[in-house]
Amino acid sequence: MADDLRVGILGYGIGGRVFHAPLVAATPGLAPAAIVTSNPERAAQAQAEYPRAEVIPGPDEFFARAGELDLVVVSTPNRTHVPLALRAIELGLPVVVDKPFAPTAAEASQVVAAAKAKGVGLTVFQNRRWDSDFLTVRKVIESGRLGDVFRFESRYDRWVPKVKDNWREFGDPAEAGGLLYDLGAHIVDQAVQLFGPVAEVYAEADRRRPGVAVDDDVFVALHHTNGVRSHLWASALAATRNPRFRLLGDHATFTKYGLDVQEPQIKAGLRPGDEGWGVEPAADAGTLGVDDGTETVPTEVGRYQDFYAQVRDALRGEAAFPVDPASAVATLRVIEAAHRSAAEARVISLSDG
Repeated sequence: MADDLRVGILGYGIGGRVFHAPLVAATPGLAPAAIVTSNPERAAQAQAEYPRAEVIPGPDEFFARAGELDLVVVSTPNRTHVPLALRAIELGLPVVVDKPFAPTAAEASQVVAAAKAKGVGLTVFQNRRWDSDFLTVRKVIESGRLGDVFRFESRYDRWVPKVKDNWREFGDPAEAGGLLYDLGAHIVDQAVQLFGPVAEVYAEADRRRPGVAVDDDVFVALHHTNGVRSHLWASALAATRNPRFRLLGDHATFTKYGLDVQEPQIKAGLRPGDEGWGVEPAADAGTLGVDDGTETVPTEVGRYQDFYAQVRDALRGEAAFPVDPASAVATLRVIEAAHRSAAEARVISLSDG
C-alpha cells in the first residue's frame, strides 16, 4: 500500500529470510521496500517472494537510498551489526538490530548512545520473548501458583553433530560466534526478563565436536539480585529431548517440553493469521503441581507478529519500541561474564565491572 512504512532489510540469510522479511510483510502498515544480499540465489528468492521490494547487492547502494526508507533492519553477520546500525543512525533512520546486539557490551552501548544523541528509534530483535513456551512460563509465574520461585531451568538444545561452514562457527572473536552468543542471547535474555538483574555468573563453555572453533556445549548459572538462581543450558549435541523449562517454587513445580513452533512454521510457509499459527502440539503442554497431583497447563499461542506491530506503532509515535536496547546491553554483559567465567573457572561478580 502507498502509505505503508517502508522497511529496508540488510541481509537475507536465515534472519532476514525466515524471520524479518516474512514478519514485516505480514504486519499491516509495514512493507519490505529494499532487501540487501550479495548472494545471487538469495537475491532471486527475495525478488520472487517480495516482487515490490528492490533487491540491492550491498550496503553502500542501500544507504544511498536512505531517503526512501522509514526503518532499517540489520540482519547480517554479528561482526557487522555495529557499523551498519551506526550508519543507519547517522542518516536518521530508526533501526532494528538482530541479536546478539553486538560482539561486546561496550560496542552495544556505543550504538545506544548514538541513537539517543540523534533522537533515533532503536530496538533489538529478541523475538523469543514472544515464544509460546516463554509466554506460558510468564503466565504461570504471574498466576502465583508456584509460590516464590527460587530456581529457573532453561534448555535450548539442538542436534548438529557436524560443524557447519558458517560465520556462527568461526573462531575469530569479532564474529561473536558460538552458542553463548547465538542461543545464549535468547536464554539469558529470557532469564533476565523473568527475574531481573544478575549479581554473579558461573559458566562452562566447551568445544565438543571435532574441529569446532567455538563453544558448542554450554552451561550458565546466574544468581539474580533477588535471590533466584537460573540454570541455563545450550548444546549442539543433544540427541534427545530434555525439558525446555523447569521452574521450582515453594508451592509447586512447572515443567515444559518442546520448542516454540513459529520458526518451523515460517519455513513451511505459514504466516501470522493463518490457521494454527503459533499453536504448539497439545502433547507438549506443560505440567504444574506437586508429586502426582499435577495438571496440564495449556500452552499460550506464540506471537512473533507482536514485535513488528509494536515497531510500527512506535514509528507512528503511538507506542514504545518493543525491546529496550539497554536490556540487550545487560544481556551482553552477562554473556561476557560467562565467557570470562568459563575461561578462568570461577564465579564472576558483575559488580566488579
